[in-house]
Amino acid sequence: MARERATALLVDLDGVLRRFDPAVAAGVEREYGLSDGVLGEIATQWGRLQPVLTGRVSHAEWMSSVADALADSVGDPERARTAVAQWQRYRGEVDPEVLAFLREVRATGIRVGLGTNATDVLDADLTALGLADEFDVVVNSSVVGFNKPAKEYFQAACAALATAPARVLFVDDEDWAIRGARVAGLSAYRWSGPAGLRYLRAALTPAG
Repeated sequence: MARERATALLVDLDGVLRRFDPAVAAGVEREYGLSDGVLGEIATQWGRLQPVLTGRVSHAEWMSSVADALADSVGDPERARTAVAQWQRYRGEVDPEVLAFLREVRATGIRVGLGTNATDVLDADLTALGLADEFDVVVNSSVVGFNKPAKEYFQAACAALATAPARVLFVDDEDWAIRGARVAGLSAYRWSGPAGLRYLRAALTPAG
């Protein structure tokens, strides 16, 4: 049985709409004499990351814990704090092709939501990136209290979009998020780059 055509689009932020140049973190690590990849490795340790993604700690508290862990490894708290602060000043870059596509979709009357595992600085990031007015809804895990791929996260997203799960098309670059969305009843497309825009346009174009 064919699925219902999507009438709402839910799109991930990092890895789809926003990209981070890995050279920035590498440059900070090199400048402060840190091992390659250590900033991201410490920050994304699940026991440290999951609380900030579900709103139990703030972004500032998360970064403080990263600096503390880094200081333990380098033996220099001031160097660790300064390195983390410099790393965090870079907030990524918008993919212009994806943004143009989202504007195109909204212009047809399809609701577009941002569905992201994020912290309490998301609104500031969206403003800094010029994205504050680009979505009908923003579904931030740290506000919802659940992170992707939890079913509760996707239920909250569909409620925010005022659209039944079967009518929501979700786009993410992570397999685990795609699986979670499908378990929750959404259509889901695994993003691997702008070549996927052709498929998404077709999926959102009314038949006939």
